Amino acid sequence: MPPQLPLLERYRDLLARPGEAFPITLGEGGTPLVHARRLGAELGLEALYLKVEGSNPTGSFKDRGMVLAVNRAVAVGARAIVCASTGNTAASAAAYAAAAGLPCHVVLPAGNVARGKLAQALAAGAHLIAIDGNFDQALAAVRAVEDLGMTAIVVNSTNPDRIAGQQTGAFEVVDELGHAPDAVALPVGNAGNITAYWAGFVQYAESGRGDGRPRMLGFQAEGAAPIVIGAQLQEPETVATAIRIGNPASWAGAVAA
Repeated sequence: MPPQLPLLERYRDLLARPGEAFPITLGEGGTPLVHARRLGAELGLEALYLKVEGSNPTGSFKDRGMVLAVNRAVAVGARAIVCASTGNTAASAAAYAAAAGLPCHVVLPAGNVARGKLAQALAAGAHLIAIDGNFDQALAAVRAVEDLGMTAIVVNSTNPDRIAGQQTGAFEVVDELGHAPDAVALPVGNAGNITAYWAGFVQYAESGRGDGRPRMLGFQAEGAAPIVIGAQLQEPETVATAIRIGNPASWAGAVAA
């Protein structure tokens, strides 16, 4: 798979639907896998690697899923892109919506957003709607739009195309190492990325390109750890705005049940 190909084209056989085109790309994927020798030595690990997702176009892993979600939104005739966000999703959605020529509407919790990411979203032309509440309430508002069956596509991690695109992070890890790692550690907010990585390792193994499935290690901040404690939090708190989640979208249905 030549590295110069756009991300979705490199993994077309695993991601694309019959005859599907991927006209939109911002050069996402292909991020460095850095051998962290000194940190590994401190931890007693000879082969510790860091996947540097900050080198994606908008500075986060979410570009991997957003490129697929927005390409497919365009294909079905979407008239707008919508998301709830505390930062990274807003920046990514706004950038890819702009590339597609679509308006992007972002619902965000007032006062609880990473300012740098907010600036990115504004620079890309996003329309911001601040609410008096937390991220979970912002996401509930966005999903209500989705339930109305409107032509605005929600691009949060509830969108299966987001998860499908983010699998490419796992594909790249196996490609670069030549095998599946023993373990993968990820921060967890809505649990979309850890879900995507696991699905990616499984799909690669089933396609014959990987030789195993790693142990997945998810970490949450103490003040925003609903999965760790097994209960929803009404007021999650952590300085890491991206994981300030009290009711993760990837498990809400199971918990409610």
